[in-house]
Amino acid sequence: EISFFSGYSHPFCLDSFLFALVRQPGAKMVTASKATVPTISDQASAMQLSQCAKNLASALAELRTASQKAQEACGPLEIDNALSMVRGLEKDIKDAKAASEEGKLKPLPGETLEKCSQDLGTSTKAVSSAIAQLLSEATQGNENYTGMAARDVAQALKSLASSARGVAATTDDAAARGAMLDCAGDVMDKSANLIEETKRAIAKPGDPESQQRLAQVAKAVSQALNRCVNCLPGQRDVDNAIRTVGEASKTLLADSFPSSGRSFQEVQAQLNEVAAGLNQSANEVVQASRGTTQDLARATSKFGKDFSNFLEAGVDMAGTSQSKEDQTQVVSNLKTISMSSSKLLLAAKALSTDPSSPNLKNQLAAAARAVTDSINQLITMCTQQAPGQKECDNALRELESVRGMLENPTEAVNDLSYFDCVDSVMENSKVLGESMAGISHNAKNSNLPEFGDSVSSGSKALCGLTEAAAQAAYLVGVSDPNSSAGQKGLVDPAQFARANQSIQMACQNLVDPACTQSQVLSAATIVAKHTSALCNACRLASSKTPNPVAKRQFVQSAKEVANTTANLVKSIKALDGAFNQENREKCKAATGPLIEAVDNLTAFASNPEFASIPAQISPEGHAAMEPIVAAAQTMLESSTGLIQTARSLAVNPKDPPKWSVLAGHSRTVSDSIKKLITNMREKAPGQRECDDAIEVLNGCIREVDQASLAAISQQLTPREDISMEALHEQMAASVHEISNLIEPVAVAARSEASQLGHKVSQMASYFEPLIMAAIGTASKILSSQQQMAVLDQTKTLTESALQMLYTAKEAGGNPKAAHMQENLEEAVQMMKEAVDDLGATLAEAASAAGAVGGMVDSINDAINKMEDAPGLEPEGTFVDYQTTMVKTAKAIAVTVQEMVTKSNTNPDDLGGLANQLTNEFGNLATEAKYAAMTAENHEIGSHIKKQVGELGFSCTGLVTKAGALQCSPNDTFTKKELIESARKVSEKVSHVLASLQAGNRGTQACITAASAVSGIIADLDTTIMFATAGTLNRENAETFADHRECILKTAKALVEDTKLLVSGAGASQEKLAQAAQSSVSTITKLADVVKLGAASLGSEDPETQVVLINAVKDVAKALGNLISTTKAAAGKPHDDPSMLQLKNSAKVMVTNVTSLLKTVKAVEDEATKGTRALEATIEHIKQELAVFSTSDPPAKTTSPEEFIRMTKGITMATAKAVAAGNSCRQEDIIATANLSRRAIADMLHSCKEAAYHPEVSKEVQMRALRYGNECATGYLGLLEHVLVIIQKPSHDLKQQLATYSKRVAGSVTELIQAAEAMKGTEWVDPEDPTVIAENELLGAAAAIEAAAKKLEQLRPRTKPKEADESLNFEEQILEAAKSIAAATSALVKAASAAQRELVAQGKVGAIPANAVDDGQWSQGLISAARMVAAATNNLCEAANSAVQGHASEEKLISSAKQVAASTAQLLVACKVKADQDSQTMKRLQAAGNAVKRASDNLVKAAQKAAFDAQDDQAVVVQSKMVGGIAQIIAAQEEMLRKERELDEARKKLAMIRQQQYKFLPSELREDGQD
Repeated sequence: EISFFSGYSHPFCLDSFLFALVRQPGAKMVTASKATVPTISDQASAMQLSQCAKNLASALAELRTASQKAQEACGPLEIDNALSMVRGLEKDIKDAKAASEEGKLKPLPGETLEKCSQDLGTSTKAVSSAIAQLLSEATQGNENYTGMAARDVAQALKSLASSARGVAATTDDAAARGAMLDCAGDVMDKSANLIEETKRAIAKPGDPESQQRLAQVAKAVSQALNRCVNCLPGQRDVDNAIRTVGEASKTLLADSFPSSGRSFQEVQAQLNEVAAGLNQSANEVVQASRGTTQDLARATSKFGKDFSNFLEAGVDMAGTSQSKEDQTQVVSNLKTISMSSSKLLLAAKALSTDPSSPNLKNQLAAAARAVTDSINQLITMCTQQAPGQKECDNALRELESVRGMLENPTEAVNDLSYFDCVDSVMENSKVLGESMAGISHNAKNSNLPEFGDSVSSGSKALCGLTEAAAQAAYLVGVSDPNSSAGQKGLVDPAQFARANQSIQMACQNLVDPACTQSQVLSAATIVAKHTSALCNACRLASSKTPNPVAKRQFVQSAKEVANTTANLVKSIKALDGAFNQENREKCKAATGPLIEAVDNLTAFASNPEFASIPAQISPEGHAAMEPIVAAAQTMLESSTGLIQTARSLAVNPKDPPKWSVLAGHSRTVSDSIKKLITNMREKAPGQRECDDAIEVLNGCIREVDQASLAAISQQLTPREDISMEALHEQMAASVHEISNLIEPVAVAARSEASQLGHKVSQMASYFEPLIMAAIGTASKILSSQQQMAVLDQTKTLTESALQMLYTAKEAGGNPKAAHMQENLEEAVQMMKEAVDDLGATLAEAASAAGAVGGMVDSINDAINKMEDAPGLEPEGTFVDYQTTMVKTAKAIAVTVQEMVTKSNTNPDDLGGLANQLTNEFGNLATEAKYAAMTAENHEIGSHIKKQVGELGFSCTGLVTKAGALQCSPNDTFTKKELIESARKVSEKVSHVLASLQAGNRGTQACITAASAVSGIIADLDTTIMFATAGTLNRENAETFADHRECILKTAKALVEDTKLLVSGAGASQEKLAQAAQSSVSTITKLADVVKLGAASLGSEDPETQVVLINAVKDVAKALGNLISTTKAAAGKPHDDPSMLQLKNSAKVMVTNVTSLLKTVKAVEDEATKGTRALEATIEHIKQELAVFSTSDPPAKTTSPEEFIRMTKGITMATAKAVAAGNSCRQEDIIATANLSRRAIADMLHSCKEAAYHPEVSKEVQMRALRYGNECATGYLGLLEHVLVIIQKPSHDLKQQLATYSKRVAGSVTELIQAAEAMKGTEWVDPEDPTVIAENELLGAAAAIEAAAKKLEQLRPRTKPKEADESLNFEEQILEAAKSIAAATSALVKAASAAQRELVAQGKVGAIPANAVDDGQWSQGLISAARMVAAATNNLCEAANSAVQGHASEEKLISSAKQVAASTAQLLVACKVKADQDSQTMKRLQAAGNAVKRASDNLVKAAQKAAFDAQDDQAVVVQSKMVGGIAQIIAAQEEMLRKERELDEARKKLAMIRQQQYKFLPSELREDGQD
């Protein structure tokens, strides 16, 4: 540890470094621990692990905060610390060298030569990557990021120094030891120079000299690193082999190749022999690279010798060639073999230094195959054998090169999915079958050219089969749940290396003097293709990495590659235009910077941090792979024998024993392929695991069923070994983990077969603990209903999971199984709903019990997810996320304020509010993640995330305090703590809003302005209500003229603000903010002065007042829309669609302001004010129609009934418009204008809201929207025609009004039919009295239940101890009132059932067209139901007042009697048409009796109490004569007054009854008379 931190002289640097080191593995550990908790059966261990995970999460959160503060403080110190650390490492290397010379250098525990060699290779890549990053940051001149990059360099060098010392300590050769330590010391020295040079470069950003020096020093470090790697054992031998290949290949540069004097046959035979040797050596290199360094040294030395022999034979062949053209072709093939041999050796070298590196094994195998292919090409061209012989030799070499794939397929061979492998095997087996038939047939008939073709196609099919089998075996092994699947890295180093190589070769071709014009263009295409791929890879990597320095580096590297490519393409275009030497030189100069940029990027991308993690295949996985591998190996062996046999048969077809051997091989190949296909189908990944999981879930369902039966029969034994809270936590944790696995299982089932087994097994492992916890929870619940709810919801979740597993098994991860995709989506949706339902129930129960652990975990999860690398690309812009975040942050502030209020009034509600706060913060954290990604720069994004993170930590504190207060509501100390926590949360909310404002101050101002304008519109709506009611009165004796000038002046100022707002979209954020604030200030002033102006017109002219206020409301709405479009268009280019929307919004704004000005001028002109009002309404309807026609869905949806209700207004408005057109009176026209505006707007809004209801089909939606549009357009035509009539009245024009009104009526009819179609068969007419009756009954029942709940909460008032008897009275009142409320609720529900029964029996029409009688009956039922509800409500109020001591017993008795009377009326109403013997009627009668009994009980209790109270009244009679007479007079006076009041009350009651009697249906009147 001392050594580890030796370089960190400043504690701040240590702190930020520590956090960088700990955060990711720490967060992973927390996640893994939480995922493990539900699966642990030992409760004590589970609770301890859960607590430890919480503690670690909390500690990580604190460390994050501390490190962020430390990082802000220690930026400039990073470079100095890195430098001192590297100098310290240099000193350590020197000490190790001295110890080595003295023979005292010993390996540390666990160090071996192999391990240290691998570590050295890995750390070399890390150093190269860190240096590339350092150079990039230094070039940009950012001191903070350069410091971080310098720290990364120092850390990578520390690993390098440690592994170099280990290699030296484990090497026996003293010279090799010394060389390794010298090279490592040189790397440290050169790296220290680089960091010093970086420090100087930072001080002079942009200085060309310092940049040049920096590049030179970096090159020196790179060379020192190469020398260090070359000192590794085995590497020297590989380098020698590479040099041997290079030296031998120089002979190919000669101008002529003299003949050796040997015959062609001799040269050919020698070439075949050495070709076989080289091919064998290439395969040996592949094998040795996986073994020890000694194996590699031997194999590469042999390869070098074999290559020299082969090249010598090849040059002899070139000299023996008959023509110059043949000679050139031979030499070209030899050059290809030389290049592929070098690639093979380089790949072997790379793999030996880093055996665990992904893709290197595949690269090596590919390089060996490339050597084989290039040898085959040369042999095919050079040899003159009997036809078919070459093809057989080539095929045998190809089969030998692919054999290694099947030896231990622990890495992906290609990108094929499992089902692609199956398809590939099927296709290749068909080709192979045809080829084998062709080989046999053509050999028999001596058709040797065709025989050769069959052998070639058969060989290719066999290679394809082997590759597909190896990939399928790997996927089967990886899919075993005990195996750990490989993880994709941030980048694919192989892709970068391939692109780098291709770009370098293309650049070499460009600068080659012999390069033709077409070759130049071809090379340019290759460069463009590969640089584009690199830039895309960088963009993706930048969006995925959480490391800010790496994020910047990827972006910067991509820019450099893109810019240098652009310069090269420019010079290539110039060269293409004028193919001369000058342009060729320019082109050559342009290739240098590109190659350098690509080299830097490749070095950076090779960082092990970005590499993928290889798969670890378990013994079970290996066992599952075995049948596939064995079948493929048998196929290969038999195929080799078949081709060898066929080769000899092609020469001598008359050899019967050979034919029987060929048939045997052919049969074995066919059988092994069949076996391979069978095994691949049987071993399909995930199928076995799906079966196991299905079995587990079926067992779980049986357990739940048994528990449900026990619960129903009251035999569910409570679990005593665990607390209710622990069970809740276990259930919540299991549900959370299951929820997290739904999408991964679905993705695996759709297209990732290798992941299906893992995900399904994981999901199934959480159901057993969930079921146990659910049964345990149910056993501790006293309420039978709640028990069943928990068990039912758990069973629903398990059943939906079972359904999903069946579907997933059938889909199997095959993307081509399109028929299953829809079923899978449906199953996923069902499971998500089941999880949400159970999760909501658990959250509700937890919040009610004050258990907040789950909420705290949810908040911490949200923070961690925000910090993690994003999985998806953001769909919106920064402004979109900013808008949503502002809304959510304000909602959090409101929730927090409500929590403070409830802490004083009703602490029981805190749980629900805490749950709400948790959900709101989760939404905020998700938005923050994408807001940070789309922010202008990384600093703003980091600041937003930091503030949201701090808000999250404050929220956890508040939630915890809320739980504590809920458990002990009277604890004043906890209450104070909660209020303090709430204050902190509110403060952090303001910090979040400030950080968003820093991101885009202008758009933030737009968001605030839009909110303010919404408030103004709501205020104007209220004013319109006052005006319509005729209560908007003028103040003093003011006139409209007093306000006209002020209105006009303010409106013109608003036009100027509009111009500023539109120009602000393209200007700076500061200007945009000023324009938004100014426009809000002006519209506020305008709304105020227009309201005063409208009031000054007087309440006797309400229609004109409404016209004026509507005009300013239109302006406010247009401004709100303009602000929103300005916000969306801010910072966008001029050709962006949002700019067009902005222009359109500005036009609407100007139109509406102009309309306001005209209205203001015409408002006192009796002759034109109606016309002006109509013009304004027409313009308003056009704007509403434009909004209606957009494809944007409405904010909420509504029912078809509500929609139909709104269409009624159109009919009234149409009649009014026709009347106004005929009368041409200005008053009628104003009234029409106001009514039309409201009716059309309401209809359009409700039409769109109803059409977008989730249950409405697409076809019906389109139909409703079309007729809505037609209706509004038709009505617009009517109003425009009325306008024409007003201006030029004529009889003919008035006659046409009927045509227009008919068109509107037709559209309304179509609209109503569309609304009926929305409901389908369930359609009911909202105006049908029967439907109204049912709704009223249900409404009455709801009102009664609400009153009953209110009664439940009542408690008698506390009185002095002496009055014990009266306490009994109040308890009686409450109990009786409660029973009345319950009875009336049952009664009204029974009446509703009776009414439905009558409709079902046909005694009452479902939709009575002209059934007046039914209508009357329904009206009677409605009024009766309303009376029951009203009477019960009065009773509850009276009971409330009585127990509070504010009302008399008489009022209570009166209320109870009223309930009994209204109940009797309801019973009469139902009896009129009912069947007296029906069950429903009996239930109704019983319910009525229950109400009557309950009312009687209450009356008796109250009368008894009143009587007792009268008995208790003691009258004190005065003894004096005068006083006594005065007492008598006073008593008589009071008696007379009471008698008079009684007479008046009786008269009043009689009048009320007479009035009610008029509205009762005939049935009830007669009954009443009886």
